[in-house]
Amino acid sequence: MQYRKLGKWGLKVSGLALGGWTTFGATVRDAKTIRTIMLRAYEAGVTTFDIADIYAHGEAERRMGNVLRELPRETLVISSKVFFPMSDDPNGRGLGRKHVHESIDGTLRRLGMEYVDLYYAHRPDPETPLEEVVRAFSDLVDRGKALYWGTSEWPAEMVREAVELARANGWHAPAVEQPEYSLVHRRIETDLFPLAAELGTGLIVWSPLGQGLLTGKYDGGIPKGSRFDRLPQFTGRLWTEENRKRVAAMGELAEQASLSRAQLALAWVLAHPQVSAAIIGATSLAQLEENLGAADAELSGDILARLDALFAW
Repeated sequence: MQYRKLGKWGLKVSGLALGGWTTFGATVRDAKTIRTIMLRAYEAGVTTFDIADIYAHGEAERRMGNVLRELPRETLVISSKVFFPMSDDPNGRGLGRKHVHESIDGTLRRLGMEYVDLYYAHRPDPETPLEEVVRAFSDLVDRGKALYWGTSEWPAEMVREAVELARANGWHAPAVEQPEYSLVHRRIETDLFPLAAELGTGLIVWSPLGQGLLTGKYDGGIPKGSRFDRLPQFTGRLWTEENRKRVAAMGELAEQASLSRAQLALAWVLAHPQVSAAIIGATSLAQLEENLGAADAELSGDILARLDALFAW
């Protein structure tokens, strides 16, 4: 397992992070299965674990927290997020100071921990002034409830504005952005990559397998109960005839690299120097083992160039 700095910051994260979105507490509810997957990931060198309060409405934090408490806390990098509604209360959503401060307390209770290493603003909040958002998260760092804070799916220009606002006021700036990034979703290369290089922002990316499309599981269509079946918002954007042909064609490159298509897709993401870590999910030990095979894979310049050309956008 490779360990990388979070941008310019002193924190190091494992190249592969294990996440709980749509899995732990939702499609995977058996405590023994969750424990087996998480402990195997840790044994393989995964030290970064990513969750959010909204995942299974708090259940992902509870389930993962039960296992994480078995491990030495100083060896772990644990992240969670806040933004989406957790109640019907008018202040039970968004990035206002009240919700941010109350939400991290709920997260820490569910995890059974005193602090998280990373705490994300899960989406931009158009109803709350950016000044209030930055100050609220900076205060969490001052109070020791989070060691660093970051953003997720924020536009590059808003990340810059948040950093500049923090610097101007002596507050803690966001240290990391968590965007979607894969061979079939490359938009951040034109804005966030150069911004991260300039500001020293870490990038921990989600959906590096394109919602599973890049594994080849959708070669014959969309199986019932699969992620594309359950999450149709991704289907129209990623499930295209052009992408289906591209994923089929990458099989030859995977063979040349002695990797599965999933491993090749993950290795491509990890090959980009701006990427601090890629978040994977797993519903079974076999799926986890396959993904772990990408952790130390090194791709030749020729393979990287051919992948770039095949998935040009």
